[in-house]
Amino acid sequence: MQPITDRPVRWGILATGGIAHSFVEDLAAVPGAQVFAVASRREESARAFAERHGIGRAYGSWQELAADPEVDVVYVATPHSAHFAATKLLLEAGKAVLCEKPFTLNVGEAAELVALVRKREVFLMEAMWTYLDPAVRRITELIADGAIGEVRSVQAEFGFVGPTDPDHRLWDPATGGGALLDLGVYPVAFAHLLLGEPETVQAHARLTDRGVDAHTGILLGHRNGATALLSCSLDVQCGQRASVQGDLGRIEIDRDFFCPAGFTLHRDGRAPETFHSPTPAGHGYGLEAAEVVHCLRTGATESPLVPLDGTLAVMRTLDTVRDRIGVRYPGE
Repeated sequence: MQPITDRPVRWGILATGGIAHSFVEDLAAVPGAQVFAVASRREESARAFAERHGIGRAYGSWQELAADPEVDVVYVATPHSAHFAATKLLLEAGKAVLCEKPFTLNVGEAAELVALVRKREVFLMEAMWTYLDPAVRRITELIADGAIGEVRSVQAEFGFVGPTDPDHRLWDPATGGGALLDLGVYPVAFAHLLLGEPETVQAHARLTDRGVDAHTGILLGHRNGATALLSCSLDVQCGQRASVQGDLGRIEIDRDFFCPAGFTLHRDGRAPETFHSPTPAGHGYGLEAAEVVHCLRTGATESPLVPLDGTLAVMRTLDTVRDRIGVRYPGE
């Protein structure tokens, strides 16, 4: 890709749900970014979204957005089940893409997109804001510096009581529903960031009568003996906590490990040290947009902070978890 250095990076938004509204609100504060166009499968939805956010172009189809020669990059905010089709369409049209997590429904779809983007040399990134969060990046720096020695255990939980509407997308297998892809991707990605891809995967789940997971527990094992104990839930109020334990100390995140306001470092023989991190502006999506803008300014085709090989590794683990708990989506 040719670096974009002489003008703002022009963004298209694909889909008009709640997360798209939040992203656009944050995008307005990102230097060098311009919200340029929006598309939906329904023209009236696109027009209403455009009017609300002052966007100049509104399209009633994904194809029209993909064909707009003045759009540089597109944020894909559809339900999980449409990530693959939307992203593939955009990449084939030469658009850079920031795709919401989970990247796709399965690793086969993810691998096809990564192969396509590497063939065409177009930018692609999963919207995994945890990897860009200042506190999480500080944690990785401390670990790299040996603050807690060798990491031997990671624990993380993410859950809440989900919507009561049985037809909500979170309960619908056709949209990739269940706790794992919507919430479990965060603890799995967090564990991958600190320990890498596991050698073994064990899991147990409580399934709904529609065949998606309401609650899943995961145990990851690594070649060096390290483990990760993870959970995700749509029927339990979890604390969203995480703990990283090494042979010389540990790091505790008391709340919202996926975008924490701070954490506490416990080292042998020392008083606990509390680290506070500035809260990202707005909803936090500006972290992702700023990384994309930086990459497009330098002509990069992927982010070194959210690498595509890492995305594929997380998808492999999620696929294995689903295999262990017996969750299949339509068409698989």
